[in-house]
This record gives sequence, structure tokens and C-alpha cells, in this order.
Amino acid sequence: MNLHSLKNTPGAKTSRMRVGRGHGSGKGKTSGRGHKGQMARKGANHRPAFEGGQMPLIRRIPKVGFNPVSRTEYSPVNVSRINCFEAGSEVTVDSLRKAGLVKGRKSLVKILGHGEIDRALNVKAAAFSDSARRKIEAAGGKCEVVKG
Repeated sequence: MNLHSLKNTPGAKTSRMRVGRGHGSGKGKTSGRGHKGQMARKGANHRPAFEGGQMPLIRRIPKVGFNPVSRTEYSPVNVSRINCFEAGSEVTVDSLRKAGLVKGRKSLVKILGHGEIDRALNVKAAAFSDSARRKIEAAGGKCEVVKG
């Protein structure tokens, strides 16, 4: 293959539409601009978000809150949900994912304190709420913070 032997795919290059060359051409008379109005005039243009004087969408929607760029997102798992593991076992992100308690691709898990736990588990997660840590340690288990 050489540069001089390269050819375009059929239909890739089309000749430009010549407007205003009679009604038989399909783009005669108004040349595809319609009748009257701002965009029918020569030199007419407006910014992309212009809506003809109507209040623009960007000004109609409410602007509430703030989304920090560096926010850390956790997959939450309640203490009552990790009660399904056997006593004395090690609960990690992988074991939570296999049990179906963590979905999605987020690798950071935070253990929350909703519910009760009745067995000693060695839990390894990225974060723990205070109540979750108290409940796990009261049941005889251990809480270990690991990086995601």
C-alpha cells in the first residue's frame, strides 16, 4: 500500500450544495433558510444556547448544592447485612461482593451501624461509622481499616 494508491470510501466525499440556483436544484428561492425570521437574513447568527428570547434552559433549572470533584464515594453495607457470615470469619470487600452485598465497581466499602450483629467477625473495610465499630467490637469482632 502506497500513499498514491489510497482512495476514499465511496460516498465519503460529496460535492457542496450550491444554493440559490433555481427551484429545480431543490435549494432555490429561499436557499434552505425558510421564510423571513432572524436566520433568513444575511449575517444572522446567535450563540448556541439562544432560544429566541425565551428564558434559556440554563437559567430555568435550579442551581442548588455543590459537587466536590475530589469526593470519596463508598458502597454502604449495614451491620445487620454482614450477620450472614460465619462466626470468626474474615469479612473483606471481595467476600462482600461474592455474597452480593456490594454491587458496582466502587472498591471502597463503609460499614454502617444499622441493625444488630450477634457473632464475632474480623471486618476489613475502607471506613466504619462509630456505631458500627461499637457493635462489631461489642460482639467480640475486630474492625480493620484498609485502603481501597
